[in-house]
Amino acid sequence: MNQIKGELNKFLCAGLAAVGTDLLAYYLLLTLLSYEVSKGISFITGSVVAFIINKYWTFRKPEKSYLEMIRFGILYSTTLGLNILTNKIVLENTNIVLVSFLVATAISTILNFIGQKWWVFN
Repeated sequence: MNQIKGELNKFLCAGLAAVGTDLLAYYLLLTLLSYEVSKGISFITGSVVAFIINKYWTFRKPEKSYLEMIRFGILYSTTLGLNILTNKIVLENTNIVLVSFLVATAISTILNFIGQKWWVFN
């Protein structure tokens, strides 16, 4: 149980770093590109940061694995879609942007941790 707690704490730190990278890249790219292109590139950049930190620090899997990259891409694509859907459903039912954002983020964070722990980096 202590191992999972430690991994979860590291995962949350990695998530903050990834979101920070996403946000910084987004604002920098906005000076050159459209909102849509900037957000797409910044999301991918944040995802790469999340992959690297979680692979080497959170779950300590230093060996090279293309399968991990593929699984990570599948997981993040799936949870991104679920995040968008959850945000939409909660927003339609509450009309509270912050609540819908937090619920969607919480669900995708939990699923990303479970998916990385027991599928991507297993």
